[in-house]
Amino acid sequence: MITRTLRYPGTPSCLDVVQDALAALWEEAPRVGHGDRMSFEIALVEIVGNLVEHARRPDGRPVDVHMRIAVHEDRLEARMEDNGTPPVVDPTVAALPADDLAESGRGLALAAAVADLEHVRQAGGNVWTVVRRRT
Repeated sequence: MITRTLRYPGTPSCLDVVQDALAALWEEAPRVGHGDRMSFEIALVEIVGNLVEHARRPDGRPVDVHMRIAVHEDRLEARMEDNGTPPVVDPTVAALPADDLAESGRGLALAAAVADLEHVRQAGGNVWTVVRRRT
């Protein structure tokens, strides 16, 4: 198993931190197929993008995020913990917007289309798990 652990504030620059960590991870895990890499990265970037855009601490400041990314023989997995308020969207019922020209509302549905998502509310924050079964 290969892992990476990241800590970052939920600001726009964290998307670069996550993508850089994934690029380094793929260097260490060359046997992970391109399709699995892309699907996992899409799911992670969509979830992190939602955290940046919507997640806030109770005082309104951006959340702090702790992420652990792991490459297993059968799956790719990320666990993200933040110290934000509960999300306003239920990830278990995320769906693409009915309007084909809608400019928002696609992130969770897209992530759920390429990976398994789980959200759990815990005292003082949220835990997001993203799993992509390797093909």
